[in-house]
Amino acid sequence: MAQLKEGMQAPPFEGTDQNGKLIRLSDYSGKKVILYFYPKDNTPGCTAEACNLRDNYNSFLKKGFAVIGVSMDSEKSHKNFAGKYSLPFPLIADTSKKILNDYGVWREKKLYGKSFLGVARTTFIIDEKGIIETIISKVETKTHSEQIFGI
Repeated sequence: MAQLKEGMQAPPFEGTDQNGKLIRLSDYSGKKVILYFYPKDNTPGCTAEACNLRDNYNSFLKKGFAVIGVSMDSEKSHKNFAGKYSLPFPLIADTSKKILNDYGVWREKKLYGKSFLGVARTTFIIDEKGIIETIISKVETKTHSEQIFGI
């Protein structure tokens, strides 16, 4: 798949969240969506990002945004993570990596000179018609909401 760019149609997706509920992008037609991809539940950066989004969740709702997180962790892991940190938004368990691949965030990464495949922390702001408005690829985990509001 070609790399996604701002102004393109967001790829449709569906997956189950931490409560076993089926979540589809089409469910959010007419709403703005903050679709954020993160590497792993219960890690320092991912926890900081999720908690920052949680702390600003009501502000997102007031501005007409829905928030959806996606990682390759299981529903059970997401349920634990969401419960532990009182996360009020769905976390999709993309264990097959289909959504990660469709959005181009499953890619080669480097750490300490070693290459490996992993999730590139990325946020997509999708408008009411399913068009990608903004792509944030340099996510600041502790101040991510401010990045989003500053768009």
